[in-house]
Amino acid sequence: MLMLSNKTKMKKQKSSRTTTVKSRIVAVILSATMVLSFGNVVLVHADQFDEQINALRAQNNQNQATANQLQVQADSYQGAIDALQGQINTLQGQINTNKAKQADIQNQITTAEAELARQKKVLGDNIRQMYLEGQISTLEMLASSKDLSDFVDKQQYRNSVQDKIQATLTKITDLKHQLTAQKEEVEKLLKDQETMQGTLAAQQGQQNALLAFTQSQKDQYTTAIKSNNTQIAALRAQQIAANARFIGSAGTGPACGGGYPARWCEIAQDSVIDSWGMYNRECVSYTAFRVAASGRHMPYWGGIGNANQWDDNARNQGIPIDNSPRAGDVAISNGGAYGHAMYVESVNGNGTINISQYNAALDGRYSTRDNLNPAGLVFIHFQ
Repeated sequence: MLMLSNKTKMKKQKSSRTTTVKSRIVAVILSATMVLSFGNVVLVHADQFDEQINALRAQNNQNQATANQLQVQADSYQGAIDALQGQINTLQGQINTNKAKQADIQNQITTAEAELARQKKVLGDNIRQMYLEGQISTLEMLASSKDLSDFVDKQQYRNSVQDKIQATLTKITDLKHQLTAQKEEVEKLLKDQETMQGTLAAQQGQQNALLAFTQSQKDQYTTAIKSNNTQIAALRAQQIAANARFIGSAGTGPACGGGYPARWCEIAQDSVIDSWGMYNRECVSYTAFRVAASGRHMPYWGGIGNANQWDDNARNQGIPIDNSPRAGDVAISNGGAYGHAMYVESVNGNGTINISQYNAALDGRYSTRDNLNPAGLVFIHFQ
């Protein structure tokens, strides 16, 4: 079974010309719809179980492959984001350390400046005292001293205090210069680190944008796959409902039945194309085989092999069709998404028919049905 059109055909011989025109119009409309729905999906040789389902599955495979590629890209972007975040975190740790160092240096500078101010005051007081004492003559200092030793001690003390204060001032001033230089170095390092952190954050933002875009694309493909699966399920349900009256007893033994060759029936359905362009274990593949096996001519209808296309194909090639069944005919139902083909084994006296078939239940298996009412079916009389 396949499925390029859902047309309902008129069943009488005299209406064949009108039916052919209608079927062509519907086929054109549905073909255009498929192009709009599925883009550049290329229809393969028929009977692939049904071409719409195959097209949807092929599109799903392409979408899944693209989604997988997008996931690889997304994983790459996420890896880059994580690596950048690691660098940002490392830099932030360094920045925090340097800011603490900067604060400590500033505290040391503040302490040094306070000590420098204090020492300057002490030095100033000392200088002022020495100035006052400088107004006293040496003779007066000697007179005020107990002895010469006391005079020398006073002079040495003043000199010692002055030298000590001067040394302290120099030390504190040098320390302040060193601390200031360290502070400037740390501030420069902090500025560089913050600039680098900003650059990394910008790169991370770009990676996040790429990740979001890629994930959005993947979600679109995933949504398309789900939508296609819904359509596939709907098509299968439609065809099973249309075939409900044909589903009869399953063939006995293995999947093969009706003489259908093992090379086609003992492998997965739709995995190979038969001698007439039909996919294996489909209704049309089986009926094509039965026609050819009977010694009659079975045309190569690959690419136009939906069951609901066979009556049109027969008309176009001058093969007789009508609504009167004969043993060896191919019975065609145009119901459902892609129709159904059955092989007429015999015709009963009450007008019902006994048929054999493949894939009536969309399971790729052989089955039979006896005493089937032929109403609504078209019969192709292959010669």
